[in-house]
Amino acid sequence: MRSTWVTPGGVHPPENKHQSLTMPIGSLPIPEKLLVPLSQHIGAPAKACVKVGAKVLKGQKIAEATGAVSVPMHAPTSGTVTAIEDRPIAHSSGMSAPCIEITSDGKDTWIDHKGVADFEHASPQALTKTIADAGIAGMGGAGFPSAIKLSPGHRRPINTLIINATECEPYITADDSAIRERAAEIITGIGILSHILGNPVNILIGIEDNKPEAIAALEPHVADTGISVVSFPTKYPSGGEKQLIYILTGKELPSGQLPADAGMVCINIGTTYAIKRAVVNGEPLISRVTTMTGNACGINRNYETLIGTPVSHMLAHSEFNEHACSRLVMGGPMMGFSLTSAEVPIVKTTNCILAPSYSEIPDDEPAQACIRCGMCAEACPASLLPQQLFWYSQAEDHDRLEAHNLFDCIECGACSYVCPSNIPLVQYYRHSKGEILKAREEKVKSDHARERFEFHQQRMEQAEKDKEAKRAARREAAEKAKATVAANAGTAKEGTGPAPGSAADIIAAAQARAAAKQVSPEEQQAKFERSIAGAEMRVQMATDKLVETNAKQTEDQKNILNAALEGAKQKLEQAQARLAEHVKKHSEQVK
Repeated sequence: MRSTWVTPGGVHPPENKHQSLTMPIGSLPIPEKLLVPLSQHIGAPAKACVKVGAKVLKGQKIAEATGAVSVPMHAPTSGTVTAIEDRPIAHSSGMSAPCIEITSDGKDTWIDHKGVADFEHASPQALTKTIADAGIAGMGGAGFPSAIKLSPGHRRPINTLIINATECEPYITADDSAIRERAAEIITGIGILSHILGNPVNILIGIEDNKPEAIAALEPHVADTGISVVSFPTKYPSGGEKQLIYILTGKELPSGQLPADAGMVCINIGTTYAIKRAVVNGEPLISRVTTMTGNACGINRNYETLIGTPVSHMLAHSEFNEHACSRLVMGGPMMGFSLTSAEVPIVKTTNCILAPSYSEIPDDEPAQACIRCGMCAEACPASLLPQQLFWYSQAEDHDRLEAHNLFDCIECGACSYVCPSNIPLVQYYRHSKGEILKAREEKVKSDHARERFEFHQQRMEQAEKDKEAKRAARREAAEKAKATVAANAGTAKEGTGPAPGSAADIIAAAQARAAAKQVSPEEQQAKFERSIAGAEMRVQMATDKLVETNAKQTEDQKNILNAALEGAKQKLEQAQARLAEHVKKHSEQVK
């Protein structure tokens, strides 16, 4: 039996998992309307590639990835795109964000698709591209694009693949039920991951010992595969990435270091299953297993839920009693957040909808003063100092917060759970993280603006120096011309030269002035390059302004900004053409 290690801190809240495991994974009727947010992952939001009124098929791409850290979106069912606009999404603030609304046609017709059955003979790059095209992001909570996670680079060889089957949060049983019913497909998914990562020496499935049925379901499928099922004592939060790595390997990742830096990759069970469906079956990520639980619902079970399904649709088919519900929570009671509306959609990271009664999760009690008992520090699984972080968060002391490794906090809620003063510590930490990230973004913008200003100043100073040099040259040429005229006048008096003011003198003076004004080829090229630099700066400024204000402007204002950008691009092209013509002409003269 493989050794395991014990993490610091942690708590043991009531599990409340049995309620949703009495029935197999169910399915829901297709909702009349599905709402697909364009940002369900860490990174840049996807960009809609369909228009209102378009007919779409199930699995069809409806939004494209817009950057290196982004994933596409796909239609959860067949139907018609009826809206592309901001709608309330799953967020604790109730914020709105761009979404695509699809009205179902009830046919659920798939787009043509096929997978790669013989994935072992496919290249890792091809499989990674398939995963990226399928829109798969981490389904355990963070939502980091899986294709990026599976591409650590040749400088970071992977020797350990960890499959996170811990699911330590109370009430949630989505992964547990998936393992019980889909163990063979999950093992196939692990085989795909192993092939992509170069067949790591160690492949570990980490699972808590409160899931005996899931462990038993896995055992027959891992025989002679080199995959180890490692169970360990139940404790919350054992499912954190760094915590699970320590439990299984005894290695502690330093602050700021990624698992790949230590030769490890950690993937969630739900993500592993989605990767199998994408590679072998050719299906993008358009549904996931979601737990519907809580005493305010008459039916507690797991559902294979289409992405974009309104929470209200799940509640309507779970005998929901609104009057008995204290609040609606997306996620679990420890790390989840309360919903401001039941109309928000299920997204790729939604593993649970919790509808607790007042006896399960009563209304929040008012926070009291910190009594410095130290229980939060004892419960912290990251060995942080929650009390100090709380004080610095109140004082908005960002430097000290970062010095105390605020960003190592996994927001598990263990400190808030044990706090006798009912202080919502995690909320303070989340707020401070947001403020620090905002300050960092503002600093980047400020630095960029300063660099542009300094470049402008430098360009103006250089232009002034060039003008002064030209004025000096003209003065020198004029003085030489005067000296020539004076010399000619003296010669004329002696009767040996042309008369003063003759045509020859005038022509000589004019030629001298023209020679003084004439710019050398090198100076002319420098002038063209400065012109190009200025044009590029104006294009960048126009682009930045269009991006920054795009969501707030009317259509007319957007057209004006787009026209300004196009004008700047045309001037840049003209400047580049003039430089190219000058270089060509100068080269011919040299020859």
